[in-house]
Amino acid sequence: MARLISLEDLAPTLKRHDRLMGLDLGTKTIGLALSDLERSIATPHKIIQRRKFTLDAADLLAVAAEYNVVSLVIGLPLNMDGSEGPRVQSTRAFIRSLSPLTDLACILWDERLSTVAAERMLIAQDMSRAKRKSVIDSTAAAYFLQGALDRLAHIRRASEA
Repeated sequence: MARLISLEDLAPTLKRHDRLMGLDLGTKTIGLALSDLERSIATPHKIIQRRKFTLDAADLLAVAAEYNVVSLVIGLPLNMDGSEGPRVQSTRAFIRSLSPLTDLACILWDERLSTVAAERMLIAQDMSRAKRKSVIDSTAAAYFLQGALDRLAHIRRASEA
């Protein structure tokens, strides 16, 4: 049974080389990103084309198992004013449906402007529009996963002080 927890609650439970996976849940795709084993760098991994929930869940849990992921950092698509809209409701529904299928901890991460930031990075790399379209969701997942990893590092440093 997956559990929704905060990053602060997850931090003390992490063991050396525990890996995190970022999920950018779109209506047509799910962008995946993975942390390195030291949890310092997030890297875009792959895109899952959405079909139906059971297939999507099986695909992402297979990646999680392959890379020994211990927690999912799921982008929470808040409105710019911080309110929750229909996309947040569908993200929460996805987590509720995923919950009975896995024991992985789930962390919600504010993903506002992550796609915009990812798009700017890809444009700065002079990537074509077609190529950007094929990698934007996993790049956005890496962008907000990096934010979570940076926060985890801050929590670790604060606990050592």
